[in-house]
Amino acid sequence: MNGTLNKVMLIGFLGDDIKMHYFDGGNCIGRFQLATNEVYINKTTNEKITSTEWHNLVVRNKAAELCEKYLSKGDKIYVEGRIKSRQWQSEDGSTKHTTEIQVTEFTFLSTKKDSENNKQIPAVDVPKNTNFDSENNVLPINDLPF
Repeated sequence: MNGTLNKVMLIGFLGDDIKMHYFDGGNCIGRFQLATNEVYINKTTNEKITSTEWHNLVVRNKAAELCEKYLSKGDKIYVEGRIKSRQWQSEDGSTKHTTEIQVTEFTFLSTKKDSENNKQIPAVDVPKNTNFDSENNVLPINDLPF
């Protein structure tokens, strides 16, 4: 196989509200951390262990504005994207490194605003229009799949 693949799929909880950065020309990015958990049992002590991994996520433009509008700390979200590493010079002259998830698609799974208002927020996919909702995939009654 000659090709490569850089794809990440995560389901987790926001560690903080979206932090927005606006640029000249109307573009913007939103940054937030996402927590994912792994739970296992220590076989020697029979103790339940929870390990949390933090991921730095970046969303752009309209997707960032939607996330800022509907998401807040503690909300659950599904994201797809790609891993991107970058480096920069800090003010003290040292080189800093970070690894981020550049989000390409997302779906809100639960939001505090949603539960407060008792209404559903539609799933949002960016940039392609992939819909995981089974309602839209209903076959006609007389259409057999074989």
